[in-house]
Amino acid sequence: MTYYIATDHAGFAIKSFVVTYLQTQGHTVVDLGPANDERVDYPDFAQKCTKSVLEDKGSFGILICGTGIGISIAANKIKGIRAALCHDAYTASMSRAHNDANILCFGERVVGKGVIESILDAFSTTSFEGGRHANRVAKIEGCSLGVID
Repeated sequence: MTYYIATDHAGFAIKSFVVTYLQTQGHTVVDLGPANDERVDYPDFAQKCTKSVLEDKGSFGILICGTGIGISIAANKIKGIRAALCHDAYTASMSRAHNDANILCFGERVVGKGVIESILDAFSTTSFEGGRHANRVAKIEGCSLGVID
């Protein structure tokens, strides 16, 4: 499986751990930056990752910032992206099984290495269940949200 990974400065320190862990599991990992921990804007790196995932069908993305919140919000602005902010193996597994998430997000300041390993394992080994969930994902993909009365 191919993973595209990007962070901001607040997620940079854990990135090499994630890359190495995924590679030891037999996955291909493409690092989209940044190259160091100097301050950067997470929407720029979310965009790099989302573009790569959309262009490489069947691939997945991983986005990391301090909390995972900002980078997941930025990623979810892109049509075709279902970025899931996960804090444990259960949420990672359900993001794949029920939501067909194609980008995993988490916060370096929120989860430790052991939890990150379990999140990565759950995300990479869980398949989308389809069925009743496929209709819901299709509705998400068709959403054009605007002002609600």
